[in-house]
Amino acid sequence: MLIKRISHLGIVPKDVEKSVKFFHGILNLVKEGSEIVEEQMVSVQFIRAENSRLEILEATSSDSPIAKFLESRGSGVQHVALEVDNLDEWIDHLKKNNIRLIDDVPRYGAHNTRIIFIHPHSTGGVLVELVEEQNK
Repeated sequence: MLIKRISHLGIVPKDVEKSVKFFHGILNLVKEGSEIVEEQMVSVQFIRAENSRLEILEATSSDSPIAKFLESRGSGVQHVALEVDNLDEWIDHLKKNNIRLIDDVPRYGAHNTRIIFIHPHSTGGVLVELVEEQNK
């Protein structure tokens, strides 16, 4: 089992356009388009750095986890995503170590990745996403 890299940071701004303008227009990071992930009720703007990316997240529904995050915490980093080599092995490993998972079964995220989230109670307060790329 291997953590390959930090895949991305999920950022929830109050003003998505202003955030994208800053990261793309001012910091010259590459804007790679967007995607709506229906299952998670979120619109994602992809901003690429050299070896990782930022995902600028915007709720598509008032009852989505992103809307709830913005309402309760305001703008900020919502999660840290780590790319793994075998998500199923990681799920087994985490369960054996009594780590609280939000997702017991992988679901699909942006770019057709398989993902799970680890509950912040098990990580010291940080929402952690494990990501398995499908097309690598």
